[in-house]
Amino acid sequence: MTDTMAEPAPDALDEAGLLRAYRTMRTIRAFEDRVHDEFATGDIPGFVHLYAGEEASATGVCSHLDDRDSIASTHRGHGHCIAKGVDPKSMMAEIFGRSTGTCNGKGGSMHIADLSKGMLGANGIVGGGPPLICGTALAGKLAGNGAVSVAFFGDGASNQGTTLEAMNLASVWNLPALFVAENNGYAEATASGWSVSSDNIADRAAGFGMPGVIVDGFDFFAVHEAAAEAVARAREGGGPTLLEVKFTRYYGHFEGDGQAYRAGEVAEAKKHSDCLLRFREHVLGQALLAGSELDAVDSEVAALIEDSVTAARSAPKPTAAELTTDVYVSF
Repeated sequence: MTDTMAEPAPDALDEAGLLRAYRTMRTIRAFEDRVHDEFATGDIPGFVHLYAGEEASATGVCSHLDDRDSIASTHRGHGHCIAKGVDPKSMMAEIFGRSTGTCNGKGGSMHIADLSKGMLGANGIVGGGPPLICGTALAGKLAGNGAVSVAFFGDGASNQGTTLEAMNLASVWNLPALFVAENNGYAEATASGWSVSSDNIADRAAGFGMPGVIVDGFDFFAVHEAAAEAVARAREGGGPTLLEVKFTRYYGHFEGDGQAYRAGEVAEAKKHSDCLLRFREHVLGQALLAGSELDAVDSEVAALIEDSVTAARSAPKPTAAELTTDVYVSF
């Protein structure tokens, strides 16, 4: 674990906890902005889907987790990885397809996984994560170790049978699980109003006999508070919760997306709702942190990201022989 990421179980919002949360959100933002720039150079292979604008969700949820806990992500997984403690330098190398990457350069942006951190992997399959965390949640329940499993998924995945079946199974088995629907308003380019049958994804929780909670995804403190209750409930044997986090993603569905399906909302969100700005306003207004402390974090993160890109560009690509390793796993 790098000094950028959260230490185990950092759920207390004392000065250290606040700085840790801000550092995580700032790291995600800087990482994503830089990947956006680097992708434009043509040096990053494959597809890239960015998480910028959604930082409060991953940070607010994962700040209650430690290495015994597991998460499953989506195709937009960089923020979840960073919030769960995966090394940003190895992630950057992975995105550049280098052998020093988290998955030795063979996974790329959509398949970053680090089981040592309980990061089961980003996932290119829409709705692929929820069934996975039923398995790890069942393992935690049987082991009696208090481990909690979390599935992040989008509004598009909320309509997938895999997601609905997983929520039903988690409720039937009373699993220590948290389903986090990250609703940025669009499944690729399709607005939620055209594809989601209910006004809120969280409304569906009642059908599975679990709590459904709607949270302002621009507000780290709101996400942190809602996740605290859901994670504690799961650890104590109370079963799963569906958390719907609503916000705006700052970039297109994928890098290169012309975004003809929306206009104006991103600029509005950046100006009035940005999670980093709102965090700053809150902690400075309440005199919880000093502006100089936040500025220092900004500088440290900027240096980290610069070093990450430099190291990634200078690292070797996997050899032809290495490409055929780690392809199959025997249990």
